[in-house]
Amino acid sequence: MKKFLKFLGILTLILLLVLIFFYFTNNEKLPEGKEGKEADNLANKMLVALNHEAYKNTEVIEWSFRNKNFYKWFKQQNVVEVSWNNNKVILNTKSPEQSDVFVDNIKTDNKALIQKAINNFNNDSFWLIAPHKVFDEGVIRKIVKHENKDALLITYTSGGSTPGDSYLWILDENGVPETYKMWTKIIPIGGVSATWNEWQTTETGIKLPKSHTLSLFGMQIDMGDVKATNPKSDGLANKILKAINHEAYKKTTYLEWSFGGRRSYKWNKKTHIAEVSWDTTKVILHTNNLDKSSIYFNNKLNNSIDKSIIKKAEDYFNNDSFWLVAPHKLFEEGIIKTVKEVDGKEALLVKYTTGGTTPGDSYLWILNENYVPKSYKMYVPSMKMDGVAAKWEDWITTESGTLLPTNHSFGKNGKLSMGEVKAYN
Repeated sequence: MKKFLKFLGILTLILLLVLIFFYFTNNEKLPEGKEGKEADNLANKMLVALNHEAYKNTEVIEWSFRNKNFYKWFKQQNVVEVSWNNNKVILNTKSPEQSDVFVDNIKTDNKALIQKAINNFNNDSFWLIAPHKVFDEGVIRKIVKHENKDALLITYTSGGSTPGDSYLWILDENGVPETYKMWTKIIPIGGVSATWNEWQTTETGIKLPKSHTLSLFGMQIDMGDVKATNPKSDGLANKILKAINHEAYKKTTYLEWSFGGRRSYKWNKKTHIAEVSWDTTKVILHTNNLDKSSIYFNNKLNNSIDKSIIKKAEDYFNNDSFWLVAPHKLFEEGIIKTVKEVDGKEALLVKYTTGGTTPGDSYLWILNENYVPKSYKMYVPSMKMDGVAAKWEDWITTESGTLLPTNHSFGKNGKLSMGEVKAYN
């Protein structure tokens, strides 16, 4: 027995020495950084790279954590279904006392499970959406030099389950996180890193990670089947598309119209070529390859290409086609949709984050009882428009079967005719 105890003591000492050696060779001191505009700019670059605008408007996020804890988060309602083992908590994140608890699908009054759900959600959601929390209340942002590149040091002074933790985000040239280093209460060694490089672009447009690998013994964290969806706003958008026969629009080859009598168009949707005419100028605009475009003056080909005229034609086309087909563009890339209530009825707020002439513009679509757009309110910062209303009038069913507007009105006496609108194959 004495020999065994002696052997056990020696083994314990060896393990302790190994742990001490491991600690001193791997422990990193929390780096110092500088607060201010540069740090905030780097944080904003990261948010843009991950499409934070779309994240703010995402309705439902689903994931799991190491195949043990499972989540369905209704973000706008501040409610998340948290499930593990035989437990499920419908967690109200703003008012936890209003949460519902189920064990084996039977409702129970177990307050301890509510706190367990809160702790699980705080930890496991952090591994999914941590980059989106860099401007939360109580967060300190600092810029740090890491391997001769700017990195972002984030310290949480409040909130969550472990305030005081710090994370050093290492980003690629586009601002997308590749890894972070951690200084946390739960891990005694400072500077342990985790990968953030297995990103997927979700249905709502935001990037979310599918898994992580820790530098500490190569531990894997699987985030499961990650999803982000907008069932409510997508549902309303689909009702609009059905009302204006978007299926027929997709199959339409040619569109013809004019814009306030000033410009006229013939657009081949299939070849992405549009004839844009104004005054004595006509541009055969290749919308997908501007270099192939050609210019005519008084119907005579001009051999010298003036790029400024082609750019003007492109700007005209982007603006003037929007007044004709904007409702048909609700599911294009870079669009964020949100359901709003106007006069007790659902309306659709649409924000364009990319494309067109003025990305960043928003439009609130007001619908009639059949979900056909009857007006919208325009929020266009570049033109200082903050809720300027325009009506979409005199919809017609075209030869191809799709619905298109022929007139608009705005203000007291503002009128905008789309001319003789045609859509055919």
